[in-house]
Amino acid sequence: QVQLVESGGGLVQAGGSLRLFCAASGRTFGSYTMGWFRQAPGKERDIVAAINWSGGSTYYADSVKGRFTISRDNAKNTLYLQMNSLKPEDTAVYYCAADTRPYYSGSSLARTYDYWGQGTQVTVSS
Repeated sequence: QVQLVESGGGLVQAGGSLRLFCAASGRTFGSYTMGWFRQAPGKERDIVAAINWSGGSTYYADSVKGRFTISRDNAKNTLYLQMNSLKPEDTAVYYCAADTRPYYSGSSLARTYDYWGQGTQVTVSS
C-alpha cells in the first residue's frame, strides 16, 4: 500500500511560480515511476510530467515544457514539481501518482499508475 500526499498548491498571478510536493509512504518509493497529472473542471485528467525511478529520465507534456521541472528525492520519499511562468490555463487540481512496477522505464499513461494522491488546487489568475 502506498499513500501519496500532495501539498504546495495555491493562488498565484500569471507569470508567478509554485512548487508542489508529494510525500510518499513506504520503503520502495525509490523503485517507482512517479507522475504529476492535472484535471481542470470539465476536462480529462492529463499527464503533466513523469520521472523514472532513478530520476534519470523525465517526460513533459508539450504545454509545460520549458516551464515546469519534475524531480525526486528518493532518500526523502518526496516528489516535486517546480512550476514557473504560470499561465491561467495551468489552473487545475494537480495529482501525484505512482506506477509501482519496480524499476520500470516510465510511463505517461494514467492507466498505468496504480496509486494516487488526493490532489492539490492550483489557481493562476490573469
